[in-house]
Amino acid sequence: MTIFFGFANIVSTMLHKKDVNRVVTLLAHVRKDEAGNYHEHSLVDHLQGVKKLAGQFAENFGNSDWAGLAGLWHDLGKYSKEFQTYIKSASGYDPEAHIENRTGRVDHSTAGALHAIDQLGPHGRILAYIIAGHHAGLPDWFSSETGRKSLSHRLENNDLLQKALSQSPPQSVLNETRPNSRPPGGSMALWIRMLFSCLVDADFLDTEEFMDPDRAENRSSNLPLADLLSRFNEHMKRFESYKESTPLNRIRNNILHQCITKSALPPGLFSLTVPTGGGKTLSSMAFALNHALHFKKNRIIYVIPFTSIIEQTANIFREIFGETVIEHHSNLEFERETAKNRLACENWDAPIIITTTVQFFESLFAAKTSRARKLHNIINSIVILDEAQLLPADFLEPITRTIQELSDFYQTTFLLSTATQPALAEQKGFGRAFKGLKNVREIMENPLDLYQALKRVEINFPGDFFKTESWEEIAGKLKKHPTVLCIVNRRTDCRELFRLMPQGTYHLSALMCGEHRSQVIREIKHNLEIGEPVRVISTQLVEAGVDLDFPVVYRAMAGLDSIAQAAGRCNREEKLEFGEFVIFVPSTVSPPGMLRKGEDSCRMLLKGGLQDPLSPEAFHRYFTELYWKMNSLDKHKILDLLTRDERQMKIQFRTAAENFRIIDDRHHRPVIVRFNNNDSTLELLKTKGPERFILRKLQRYIVTIPLPLHQSLANSGAIEEIHPGIFVQTYPQLYHKKMGFMGGDEGYQDPEDYVI
Repeated sequence: MTIFFGFANIVSTMLHKKDVNRVVTLLAHVRKDEAGNYHEHSLVDHLQGVKKLAGQFAENFGNSDWAGLAGLWHDLGKYSKEFQTYIKSASGYDPEAHIENRTGRVDHSTAGALHAIDQLGPHGRILAYIIAGHHAGLPDWFSSETGRKSLSHRLENNDLLQKALSQSPPQSVLNETRPNSRPPGGSMALWIRMLFSCLVDADFLDTEEFMDPDRAENRSSNLPLADLLSRFNEHMKRFESYKESTPLNRIRNNILHQCITKSALPPGLFSLTVPTGGGKTLSSMAFALNHALHFKKNRIIYVIPFTSIIEQTANIFREIFGETVIEHHSNLEFERETAKNRLACENWDAPIIITTTVQFFESLFAAKTSRARKLHNIINSIVILDEAQLLPADFLEPITRTIQELSDFYQTTFLLSTATQPALAEQKGFGRAFKGLKNVREIMENPLDLYQALKRVEINFPGDFFKTESWEEIAGKLKKHPTVLCIVNRRTDCRELFRLMPQGTYHLSALMCGEHRSQVIREIKHNLEIGEPVRVISTQLVEAGVDLDFPVVYRAMAGLDSIAQAAGRCNREEKLEFGEFVIFVPSTVSPPGMLRKGEDSCRMLLKGGLQDPLSPEAFHRYFTELYWKMNSLDKHKILDLLTRDERQMKIQFRTAAENFRIIDDRHHRPVIVRFNNNDSTLELLKTKGPERFILRKLQRYIVTIPLPLHQSLANSGAIEEIHPGIFVQTYPQLYHKKMGFMGGDEGYQDPEDYVI
C-alpha cells in the first residue's frame, strides 16, 4: 500500500548522507511506494504547478495573475527549517531528524500571507486571506467570540516569514511581477472567495497528481456538452414517437419549443413560469443545453430544494445522459456513488451536476476549503434553480445579490424554474428596499394563458377561514374517497390523522428515514399506475416535485405557494376534466416561522376576495406581502459581515459562513435507525469503525431529532453511541414500520420538511 505523508501540507528538505556534495532538495511532499522507496515532490515544482493551475482556473473571470501569485506564495512557509525537520521525521525520510514541535503542527500558511503584505501593501490583504486560509479556511479579519485567531492577529507574527526567508527561497518565487488585473466587479468578498477556490482546487489537484496518481487518473475526461445535446435530442425524438397527441402533450411540446428558441438570447437571468405538469424538468434542460452551445458555457448545474425528489430528477437525466450525470447530495444511494461521482463532487468538474439548494448556496458563502473548492467551476455555467419559490426568505438578500453578481460579472446564466414565481425583482416600500434581481427575462410568452390552459383543478376553500375542523372530521371526509392525498403542516398532525385512517393508508414524513420514504413513494406510485385505491397522509415533503397524481387532494391551510404545490399533485396528468382540491382549517396551528407567516399572508389575500388564487398575478401579490412580513431578508446579517468594511478589506469570512446555514443543525442530532434489515451494516460499523463506505451505506437510514430528545434517549439507553458522535437505535419499538421514528413528542418541525 502506498503511504502518504502530509497530504497537501508536508514539506521535506533532504540532504542525502551518502553524497555530501549533493544539492539540498527542498520538498513539498514525500510519497513512499509499496517497495518502500521514497519519491520527492520538489517545493519549487509544486509552487509553480499550483501557480499554473490556479491561473488557468481564474482565466474565466480575468484574474489569472492574482490567482497565480496566490499559488506561487501559498506554501512559502514550507521553506522554514521547522517544517523541513518535521517532515523528515514524520515521514520516515530521515529518522534521525529531531522534532522540537511535538504537537505535529507547524504553521506554513501565514508566511506567504505576510509576504503578500510586504510585496503589495494594503492590496496584499487580498492574497493574505487566501494564502492564510488555504488549509484551515478563509479567516475573519477581526477576532470572534470563539477565540479563534483572526487574520489581523496572525499577520502580527512576522517571525514566521523571517524563518522561511532565512532558508533563501529562490528569487523566482519571491519577486514575482505584481498583479495588474482588476476585479471583475461586484463585491470584494465574492471575488476573494473565487480566487480562494482557484487556489484550493489547484493545490489539491497538483498534490494529488504526485501523491496519488491512480486517483488523479480516475478524474476521467467528460463528454462535451454538444454530445450531450445530441443524446438529449435523440431521447426526445423517441419520447415523441410513442406519446399520445393529447392537448396536454401539445402544450408541453410548445413549452419545450419556447425554451429552445429563447436559449439563443444573451446570457443572464431567466425565469421559466410553468404550472405543475407542464414538463419543466426536460424543458429547462433543453434550454440549458442549447444555451450552453450558443455561448460556450462549461457546465449545467441543476439545483433542487428537496433531497426527497433529487433521486427522481437524477434518474430522468441518467436515462438520457448515462453516468455523465453527477449527483452531489446526502441522499445518494451508496450503490450509485461511483468513483467518478465521488471525485467530481469535490470540485464539480463535470458537464452536468445535480445538487441541492443547501449545497449550492452554502458553498457560495463557505469558508472551508472542501466546500469553497468548487466555486470557480460555477463561473461560466448555467444554473437551473428548480422550485425557485423555495429560496429561504431569511437569506434572500445575500442569495439574490450573489445570483446577480454571478450573472453580471462571472458569466453565469440562471434559470429560475417554478410554477409559482416568487417576487424577486427589486422593490421599495414599507420603509425599506429589497434590491432583488434585475433584468430577469421570462421564457414563456404568456404565463397567464399557459396557466389557464393547464388549469386542471377546482379549489374548494372553506367558507370561514377561522372555523377549524377536528382530525376526526377530516378523517371522515377522507374515508369517502378510495384514492386521496391529504397534506398537513406538522408531523404530529400527520400521525394523529394517520391513526384515524383505515388499514392500508400510507404515512409520509421526515421522521421516516430516506430509504423508508423512497420505498413508500415507490409503492404509492405503483398503486396509482395500476389503479389500486391509495390513501396517503403526508407532511409537505411531497409538495415540490414528487411525481404523484391523485384525483382528490386535501390540504391544511398554508401559504399560497404550498397550496399551489399541493394542487400540483391533483389531476396532474389530466385524466379528469378537473380534480377535486379541498382546503381545510385544522384545529392545530401551523409551526411558527415561515409556515405561519405564509398562512397569514394567504388568509389575508383570500379574505380580500382574490379572484384566482393560483394565477401568476396572485403569486406576485402573495410573495410581495410575505417578504414584507419578514423582519429581515438577511436575518443573520451576512451582507453586513461581508461588505461593511470591504473597502479596507476587513471581512468576516468565517463568521458569515457559520451564520449562513439554511438548515441549522446545531440544535439537532442524527440517529441511525434500524430499518430494512440493515443490522449487518450496523454490526460492520461497530466492528470496523466509521469507515467512509460504511457511513455512506447508512446515510439513508438517518433521522434527525432535537438535541433535548436526543440526550433523553441516550440517557435512557434507547439510542447508543457506538463511536464518538455516532448514535444508533437500540430499542426496537423506537422505529415504527409505518410512521418512522417514535422517540417522544414530535411537535418540533424538522427543516427537511421545507428545504433540503
